[in-house]
Amino acid sequence: MAKVDLLQGTMHMLVLKALSREPMHGHAIARWIQQTTDDALQVEEGTLYPALYRMERRGWVASKWGQSENNRRARYYRLTSAGRKQLQAESQAWTGLSVAIAKIMQTA
Repeated sequence: MAKVDLLQGTMHMLVLKALSREPMHGHAIARWIQQTTDDALQVEEGTLYPALYRMERRGWVASKWGQSENNRRARYYRLTSAGRKQLQAESQAWTGLSVAIAKIMQTA
């Protein structure tokens, strides 16, 4: 399967979903998205970190420094209650959009 560029506007939803499982550092978030999609989606650092900073400013995630699996200093992000609400809203919007696109694609 060819690599797919992330649609604009989906990065926040994917990161929030990853963080709904457990707190993670940026590299772990990118790895989880890639592994969960069987390598169909790859998140570049230049996209991921600005998104994390935006989400932190909006109060959707909070962060603190910790040690990674490799004993390196890493900033760990966790979902806030506002982030859980945002994930729910974005998931509902994505479902509606997916249904609408599927209807279009199923027409003759």
